[in-house]
Amino acid sequence: MDLFEYEKEHLAALRGYLADCCVLLKNNGEFPLDGPCRIAAYGSGVRRTVKGGTGSGEVNSRYFVNIEDGLKADGFTVTTSAWLDAYDQLRAQAKKAFLKQVRADAKAAKTNYFVYGMGKVMPEPEYDLPLDGEGDAAIYVLSRISGEGSDREPVAGDVRLTASEGRDILELNRRYSKFLLVLNVGGPVDLSEVQEVGNILVLSQLGVETGSALADILLGRAVPSGKLATTWSAWENYSTIGSFGDHNDTRYNEGVFVGYRYFDSVGKRALYPFGYGLSYTSFDIKTEGVSLEESSVVVRANVTNIGNMNGKEVVQVYLSAPEGRLPKPYQSLAGFAKTELLNPGESEVLTVRFDLSDQSSYDESKAAYVLETGDYILRVGNSSVDTLPTAIIRVEEEQIVRKVRNSLGKPDFEDWHPETALRDPIPEGLPVLLLKDFEPETVVYDLPEEIDPAVGSLTDEDLCYLNVGAFDTRGGLMSVVGESAQNVSGAAGETTSRLKGKGFAPLVMADGPAGLRLSRMFYRDEKGAHAVGNASLLESVSELMPAPLRALANLFTVRKTAPKGRQIEYQYCTAIPIGTAVAQSWDLSFAELCGDIVGSEMERFGVHLWLAPALNIHRSILCGRNFEYFSEDPLISGFFAAALTRGVQRHPGCGVTLKHYAANDQENNRYGNNSLVSERAMREIYLRGFEICVREGMPRALMTSYNLLNGTHTAERRDLIQDILRSEFGFDGIVMTDWVIGDLMLSKADIHPAVKPNRVAAAGGDLFMPGRKSDVEDILAALRKGELSRKQLEINASRLLRMIMTLTAADTGDSAE
Repeated sequence: MDLFEYEKEHLAALRGYLADCCVLLKNNGEFPLDGPCRIAAYGSGVRRTVKGGTGSGEVNSRYFVNIEDGLKADGFTVTTSAWLDAYDQLRAQAKKAFLKQVRADAKAAKTNYFVYGMGKVMPEPEYDLPLDGEGDAAIYVLSRISGEGSDREPVAGDVRLTASEGRDILELNRRYSKFLLVLNVGGPVDLSEVQEVGNILVLSQLGVETGSALADILLGRAVPSGKLATTWSAWENYSTIGSFGDHNDTRYNEGVFVGYRYFDSVGKRALYPFGYGLSYTSFDIKTEGVSLEESSVVVRANVTNIGNMNGKEVVQVYLSAPEGRLPKPYQSLAGFAKTELLNPGESEVLTVRFDLSDQSSYDESKAAYVLETGDYILRVGNSSVDTLPTAIIRVEEEQIVRKVRNSLGKPDFEDWHPETALRDPIPEGLPVLLLKDFEPETVVYDLPEEIDPAVGSLTDEDLCYLNVGAFDTRGGLMSVVGESAQNVSGAAGETTSRLKGKGFAPLVMADGPAGLRLSRMFYRDEKGAHAVGNASLLESVSELMPAPLRALANLFTVRKTAPKGRQIEYQYCTAIPIGTAVAQSWDLSFAELCGDIVGSEMERFGVHLWLAPALNIHRSILCGRNFEYFSEDPLISGFFAAALTRGVQRHPGCGVTLKHYAANDQENNRYGNNSLVSERAMREIYLRGFEICVREGMPRALMTSYNLLNGTHTAERRDLIQDILRSEFGFDGIVMTDWVIGDLMLSKADIHPAVKPNRVAAAGGDLFMPGRKSDVEDILAALRKGELSRKQLEINASRLLRMIMTLTAADTGDSAE
């Protein structure tokens, strides 16, 4: 079957930007190549190219171009088929042994093997294969995959290179003058042992056309212009101040010193720092002027292409705050802008604008965001370690930016900070801009919530059903996964259809974040939409099943064709680049384009809410789900989430769901882990991106996280949902939980209780997802006991009704606003 027109349009639109997501770490001038040639291609990623991570990020696209096929399609002759065949056989045997061991480990731990094995990734195996094959150039494609449910490990074949990989990469670098190490990865890998390699490219994981994108870059048809959104370092140089991976309690002792804020402040040099990225050409950046308009800082910089090829550059503006009562990082990213494609000799003037109040620190003793007295140094450059001081912004008296409430509890430690934070001498002659006093923002809490008259006539039971996602009343497996396929085949969940006749039409939700995850083929009958083919079970889950159970599951979940008289319909979705790759573009217009593509497909297939974007912080490179998050920096995270939001929500009836709110920065025991974080670190690092996205993008929905925060589940924290999200940030959408199946999610090793539906409802959570009969019963019982007020359920239902009216107006042709 030929591609549909929308598929062609979406893939063509993406193709022109994919190289912008790729980061050239090293370049000795040997690339790009003059044209297609004979190429010796090695490494797992040549054939087993990864388009994205596992779990919710899996997208059922029509096809996928791996690197081998991408090279061949562009005229290259791949000379290493024998090596690739041998590696495939070796890796398949290693995978069988790995899966067998995972099932055995789950059994020994007396743990559900779905929960235990979800997201577990086999480290790349050691091998001993001769480097047969020759060519005019060579590549080694180092591939890594991670996923929802398990974290990465600092071992060979994951964060570290295997001995086989390191040996062959160095040997190929010696043999070939034109050799490129290609990193088909979702996060950092320790490259310290292969630093002699002259050409290294972070290809990342770019969705459908990943293999085609590499061919474009090799031939110079596209120029890599990405910058790192996360620090790449030797493993032993990452911070170990806070804990990571602890089963029950994870302590964020490092406070605000996360990522480059840590490296810069203690004077550690990373292999490849935050914001770093080369090009096939070179650029000159000159600051043309800095001005201060009340608290708004405006930087103008002239960028000139001084090399011999076209390319794009990113201007990055950092701010170094003065020493004061509150320990501060050496610098923080304040703003950025990217040029258009510049030809050799061509220039462009970029304007970077930010508000100084957004660079304030949180003072717990005053329950306020403050700008302390002193000189704030403005730095302009093209990476976090390549900037020049440009101006001084002087604050003569401390300014309170916003007075709020301390809301989030206290951990059992005081935040770490360097004994002596690095500070450079301030160069003489810098222009000094004086910040004038300004009025602090006043936050109004506990505003009365509007109750829609339509909910007043509902029964108590009706209100309880509205607070829970749709489920199969027969129980069993369907009560676990929800009625995900009733209206849109392969959707992740829906709101209840029980009250459709009373104006509460169901809202359909589809997984993300690298595109929609729906069934490719389906048919409809009077009961709804039903998948054709194996689209119900994630491959990463089904492969963990013993063969008999897998066969049984396929018997009940796989339909090879539609029943007689039923027409097969198609839902081919476009896999966009992973979140980290989108952020590496440093191009908000590209992120908005990705959102536009997703929104177009939502509109086409009848999906109301996309369960994305995800914007948790890359606190540790070990987090298995980092690939779908953007960055270690909250400003990058917030602005890219907002751009995706704008792209999706320009389509009628379509909304995004920000996730996971908040401090969900590891996958180990994600259902019952307690994140212990100071109020300051939460507000400056882990909530900041959500605040930016809410204010810049106005998302329709938000998803809380599985974890606890300072002893209470995030979904049960009224302070987090009502006080901060709604009152301080101005969020006016609906709040849902992540997909909670309480009694299946915890193990005997867990010390913290499962999240409870009635406590979620009381906290202002509008939807407990995906929904089970027992969830409704829990809320109803709490209502009857007086532990939960009917008024709160009416408030929750009113918010849901407003969202239903907004998002389903496109279905009926009515105006939503």
